[in-house]
Amino acid sequence: MVVAALVAFLSASQDIVVDAWRIETYPSDRQGAAMAAYIWGYRIALLIATTGVISAVSAIGWHLALIGIAALIGCGLFVTLLAPEPQPADRRPALAGIAARLAHAVVAPLRDFLTRRGAMLILAFVALFKLGEAMAGIMTAPFYRALGFSREAIAATGWFSLGGTLAGIALGGWLVARIGTGRALLRTGWAQTLAMGMYLLLAVSAGEHHVLYGTVTTEAFAQGMADAAFITYLSGLCSRAFTATHYALLSSLAAIAVHTIGGVSGILAAQLGWIGFYALCMFAALPSMALMLVLLRRYPTEPARTATAA
Repeated sequence: MVVAALVAFLSASQDIVVDAWRIETYPSDRQGAAMAAYIWGYRIALLIATTGVISAVSAIGWHLALIGIAALIGCGLFVTLLAPEPQPADRRPALAGIAARLAHAVVAPLRDFLTRRGAMLILAFVALFKLGEAMAGIMTAPFYRALGFSREAIAATGWFSLGGTLAGIALGGWLVARIGTGRALLRTGWAQTLAMGMYLLLAVSAGEHHVLYGTVTTEAFAQGMADAAFITYLSGLCSRAFTATHYALLSSLAAIAVHTIGGVSGILAAQLGWIGFYALCMFAALPSMALMLVLLRRYPTEPARTATAA
């Protein structure tokens, strides 16, 4: 448990640094492309570390499979040494003492964000955007098993999920560049909500493998599109002077749904049944979409410009 907590802590810390580097390195008009490349790499790595490891275990065992993953992670250290150091947005003062450093790294960024116009509305939207998807996604494995699908059939969904996700990210990145972050976020958010209707179709088509793979592909495609727009939106909200702290705040809020309400999804599924549960997941996404409409009406400026102006 201690080792698992340490790995989670270090990986979360690294995620924040990687995102801060991405935001500070690329100009605002290339954030969508940079984000798409980042998620493509992340999804491929996720497939290697899950389906790839499970497939390799039968041939080489757990120890060698996990050592191989550790070696791949180690390659990232060499790539980091080749990466350019982004230029700071301003001359950062030399700080003496832990209190001064904490004030500059935590207090000042929070004050900068919370004094913006519509800050609380933005935070509420960020916290709710992934609610429906989090509730639905966390129960997919028990859902598939309850429908009678074998372990091999469930394992095969990884490839369909990867293909759908990569295609969705590419389209989502294109939409961001084509119509802007706000409108792309609204359209992909609705697509993600409607795609959850495939779970309802799967629930009444128990045992049909083509429906299973169609559901996985459709949901992954819609989620990839929404992730592309959502991460670009979060990136645009970050001030370049406080990139890491702002992104840490926003990404943590985005994960709240997974670690709070998502944790009671099993209870809800047991009480409502699979059809009622996934219908509830679709309705759970509606509050965030309503907030997004309000944000677009009150603050129509693109998020990246709003952050720069703030």
